[in-house]
Amino acid sequence: MSKHDENFSGGPQFRLGIDLGGTKTEVVVLDDNFQPVYRKRVATPSHNYGEILDLITDLVDDAKKSLQARPTVGIGTPGAISPVSGFQRNSNTTCMNGEAFKTDIERRLKSEVKIENDANCFTLSEALTGAGKGYSVVFGVILGTGTGGGIVVNQKLLSGPNAIAGEWGHNPLPWKTEADGSTICYCGKEGCIETFISGSSLARNFEKRNAVILSSEEIVHGASNGEKNCELAMELYFDQLARALAHVINILDPDAIVLGGGMSNIEGIYQQIPPRLADYVFSDCVEAPILPALHGDASGVFGAAML
Repeated sequence: MSKHDENFSGGPQFRLGIDLGGTKTEVVVLDDNFQPVYRKRVATPSHNYGEILDLITDLVDDAKKSLQARPTVGIGTPGAISPVSGFQRNSNTTCMNGEAFKTDIERRLKSEVKIENDANCFTLSEALTGAGKGYSVVFGVILGTGTGGGIVVNQKLLSGPNAIAGEWGHNPLPWKTEADGSTICYCGKEGCIETFISGSSLARNFEKRNAVILSSEEIVHGASNGEKNCELAMELYFDQLARALAHVINILDPDAIVLGGGMSNIEGIYQQIPPRLADYVFSDCVEAPILPALHGDASGVFGAAML
């Protein structure tokens, strides 16, 4: 029996996942125990749809050749596929919007492909084998270039009939104050949660208030060094994030909240947010822990493979 035939003869069942991000794309292949046996990461040609299809095709072909096997394929993408049209929508990699991505990539790969929102993939991974393992209802959050969310209930991903379950970043920031200001989101609405608590939004809003250009990393570092404007920016950021998460808790009341994305590496989040939630949650207690992702920036690609 060749290694190529193992997936069809009761041998190892390889699962290939791709995390299609705005700046990088990662591929991983997991074995039966969800352990990675192949990984690769490359830059994303985020402004050219045809080049994205070429990239994914090449990544899958290279993995198959390396393993000499035919794994199942799952892809985590920004946005989601419309249940009505079958086209990609709501993606901040805007060249994908309006494209028949599932049809196009299945034609390229000549096989079935499971596709889910990247935040859903992140949440699935963390609920099954990560920080949310053992909790019944897990709300997963990506705080990166954008802001996404996903929901897993009893180890099952909840997508919803409209494929938007967990799309928390495109609700308005609750309990807004004058200090928040407002920004038009790429989705066309004003004041979306994403325009306040994503990494790019922290930097953009800091520039609007202070006429100084700093990256989100520089703002966080400046706050830790006692720079006043950076401290004020982070104080506001923590309050905005607390309000946004309280909104979710009031609706879903999850057993655990798991954070991923670059902003989730800010240690202050895990000290600053829990005590602030009491001001906004409609309860006399807030039991759900806020946890950093166990798999780090690999959560999304692991979850895509688990589809």
